[in-house]
Amino acid sequence: MNQDIDKSDQQLNNIFYNIKELVIHSRNKVYSTVNTEMLHLYWNIGKIIMQIQNFDERANYGEALLDKLSQKLTNEFGKGFSSRNLRTIGNFIWYIQFGRHCLPN
Repeated sequence: MNQDIDKSDQQLNNIFYNIKELVIHSRNKVYSTVNTEMLHLYWNIGKIIMQIQNFDERANYGEALLDKLSQKLTNEFGKGFSSRNLRTIGNFIWYIQFGRHCLPN
C-alpha cells in the first residue's frame, strides 16, 4: 500500500511539474507579447507627440496641447499619460530618429 501511495505521489508531482512548466511558458509568452504591443503603442504615441511639439517656434502651443491631451487621456485611461510622460515619449522617439546621429563618436 505504501508503494502505491509513493507511486501516486510521484505521478502527481510529475503532473504538477508538467503543468507548472506550461504555465510558466505561457506567462512568459504573454509578458513578451504585452511588452511588444506596449512598445508599438509608445512608438506610435511618440510619433504623434513629435508632430505636436514640432520642435520649433510653436513649442508653447505644443506644450499647451500636450497638457490638454494629457488630461483627456488620463480621464479616459487612468495613470500613465501625464504631460511629462507624453513629453518623454516624444523626446525618446526624436532621439531614436535624429538625436543619436548628433552624438560625438
